[in-house]
Amino acid sequence: MLVSRKPNKSIRLAKNSKIIKAIIQAIQEKKGEKIISLDLRKIPEAVADFFIVCEAGSTTQVRAIADFIEAELKEKCGEFPYMHEGRQVLQWVIIDYINVVVHIMLPESRRFYKLEEMWNDAVLEELEG
Repeated sequence: MLVSRKPNKSIRLAKNSKIIKAIIQAIQEKKGEKIISLDLRKIPEAVADFFIVCEAGSTTQVRAIADFIEAELKEKCGEFPYMHEGRQVLQWVIIDYINVVVHIMLPESRRFYKLEEMWNDAVLEELEG
């Protein structure tokens, strides 16, 4: 069975949906910093409804945040990632939940890739963390 990569447009997420809240709380609990939410719902070519981006101070913290997000979403929401990338090097880990994609980055990776600038048409919300 093939799984569609495009967000399910019939199940549009709200910015305060349970999955987004659980992701943000997991990041905050593991002391992730500079957390932002990018609302991509009005961008036709976007691969998800939301990007959640945060920074971690070390590769150990990148792993801890990624592991905790996956555990919390499984427990609280019954959600499993479609895929994840970057766990070998831990400079930038992506956890893809189809409609929400989480980016956990070291500060240097975040400065280099500039996701906020790449998706500057998105509505950006800064969150505590």
